[in-house]
Amino acid sequence: CFLTKDLVMNIVMWVPSWDGYIPPPAILKPKPMWTGKQILAMVIPKGINCQTFHSTHPDGETTLISPGDTRVIIENGELICGIVCKKTVGTAGGGLIHTIMNELGPEAAKNFLGGTQQVVNYWLLQNGFSIGIGDTIADKASMTTITNIISQAKQRVQEVIITAQQDKLEVQPGMTLRESFEAKVNQTLNKARDDAGKMAQNSLKEDNN
Repeated sequence: CFLTKDLVMNIVMWVPSWDGYIPPPAILKPKPMWTGKQILAMVIPKGINCQTFHSTHPDGETTLISPGDTRVIIENGELICGIVCKKTVGTAGGGLIHTIMNELGPEAAKNFLGGTQQVVNYWLLQNGFSIGIGDTIADKASMTTITNIISQAKQRVQEVIITAQQDKLEVQPGMTLRESFEAKVNQTLNKARDDAGKMAQNSLKEDNN
């Protein structure tokens, strides 16, 4: 998305660590326009370098610049390319919060979370969107695939349960048997959730909200 000068001026007031500098607009003519990436980069601490992928990044895509903008590249706190999503920011190893925590410590990670929340809240205040029931209905082929993903996950969980009941479950390092069981089940279910969500999102139309 692109932001006009008046909106940028208002948004930067919600960046907690803003130093008074506004980057040059990405588009100069016919009128100055900034990108959302430039605004988010104001919240990301300087010195942070990170490369990861959006949750919808195709597994077989290896090009440096992704056609779908799903390869996320951050250099010295600047969001060069990519779409920031829950996977990019969330608890996954190598994600943005994980990198900030390791490089700069908990205070910087806290400030990033707070700053991001404030900026996003103001953005939603200025750019709300509507959603209808039609936006949430997947096609028949996608529903079949999602149902199969969930069924396979249930089957794998059942196999883990049987393995644990037979006292054959491998104990993970640093965990008890119960913790290993829970970790294995959670891993299986989380993967099914992510795969089903990715399939559902890929089936949506380009103009879907």
